Amino acid sequence: MAFGYRGDVKSERWVRSLTLFAVGRLVKMLTVLFLSAFLFVSQTTDSTLPPSGAHVVYLTAGHGVQIYECMQQGSGFAWIFQAPVAKLFDLSTHKQVGTHGAGPVWTWQDGSSVSGKVLVKAPSPDSASIPWLLLSATPSESPAGALSKVTLVRRSDTHGGDAPSTGCDVEHAGRSLRVPYTAIYSFYSVQ
Repeated sequence: MAFGYRGDVKSERWVRSLTLFAVGRLVKMLTVLFLSAFLFVSQTTDSTLPPSGAHVVYLTAGHGVQIYECMQQGSGFAWIFQAPVAKLFDLSTHKQVGTHGAGPVWTWQDGSSVSGKVLVKAPSPDSASIPWLLLSATPSESPAGALSKVTLVRRSDTHGGDAPSTGCDVEHAGRSLRVPYTAIYSFYSVQ
């Protein structure tokens, strides 16, 4: 009788171990499926992604400010965007490689530059941040340089930079406001 009892205890332990193993595997599989679905949905719904055939030339982190001016708009006042001012840092080396300014224009340390025109604008997942953009890029007159083959610029992963909804009235008309922001700027070439 004692032998059968020990066998039952071993069987119970084996069943518990097998159950825990199966539950663990199920949790891992569901996690992978959830993350895959999330990534697929986020990638397919991001309208600022470049077209197929575009490849990344440079990835940079932009750190700077968005400049707004308090101006009259109809019967009220609002903060109106004037220009960005940012430094661009290579994501792999963390060294400054260029600047971003009004136009919009991106200028590399070698003197090459591109100007942008918005193709697609999408709200940032962070409601207090400036939108994500996909822009066509036109190289400057200089035919050589790091940005000479860039045809698209994407601004994504924005944090901050959005105009405040308050603080602009007749008393503040004409005042400038510099709102800090960060963003990822991806430079693409389409072949």
